[in-house]
Amino acid sequence: MEENVLSMKNGRAEIFIKLFSMLIVIGIIAEGIGAKIILLGSVGKVVLLPMLFAMIIAGAITPHALGQIIPALKNICDDREIELAEQIVMYSLLFLGVKLGASAGPNVGKVAEAGPALLLQEFGNLGTMLIGLPIAIALGMKRGAVGATVSICREPTLGLIGEKYGINSPEGLGVMGTYMTGTVFGTIFFGLLGSLAANTSIHPYALAMASGMGSGSMMTAASQSLAASVPGMQDEILAYAATSNIMTSITGLYMVLFVSLPLANKLYAFYTKIFGIKEDSKKEEVK
Repeated sequence: MEENVLSMKNGRAEIFIKLFSMLIVIGIIAEGIGAKIILLGSVGKVVLLPMLFAMIIAGAITPHALGQIIPALKNICDDREIELAEQIVMYSLLFLGVKLGASAGPNVGKVAEAGPALLLQEFGNLGTMLIGLPIAIALGMKRGAVGATVSICREPTLGLIGEKYGINSPEGLGVMGTYMTGTVFGTIFFGLLGSLAANTSIHPYALAMASGMGSGSMMTAASQSLAASVPGMQDEILAYAATSNIMTSITGLYMVLFVSLPLANKLYAFYTKIFGIKEDSKKEEVK
């Protein structure tokens, strides 16, 4: 009780109220804008979801963004709210973990019907690390490269890296950077990719399974663009994409924990020797 009273006296209650008030207002504005579809002729379409607008608005009102141009905006959101938001991210991801666990049971039948293809596709996620890790290290990212390339860095990976290393660690900043980049550009990229891939000789079911990469927004953009390009298989494409997305969200977490992250640490040690990069401080590796 004393700690709570002291916390309130130090202004923590005011920070909580201010932060959550901003989040509610931003959420209402983003939902009011709604999903926007940009048609690109025969190429396909790009779907801009409310989450994207929410991130843009939230980023714009920080003192490090428009606050530098318009000093009055610095009073809307300062470093205290930003620090608190970083801590809340980890708690909010706990709810996501419960949701993923609850969705696993009812969908066991769908996963079994889909066969081994959905299980084997998880090894495709290693591509982000095998290709991106040496490039990131060569660019000087150091330990941030591990978090940034261990997967496509959606919510489960964000929670895992944040829990193991801390969200403010180099690994945490790396995974957060990829997460935000994917949120801003991912829906646009996969929306276009879904339309373009429909013109290849790859079977639509395979493309549908590839659309489920563990991100609801990216999966929706890719599968809807693909379904619009192949209207005769629309229902099947959306079903395969949704099942694949569930699989990636659940099994992908274990793939990162037991395969990708240990391998990323081993490869990181190898590539730092190749490029002659020295660490500022020694980090503990995943065994």
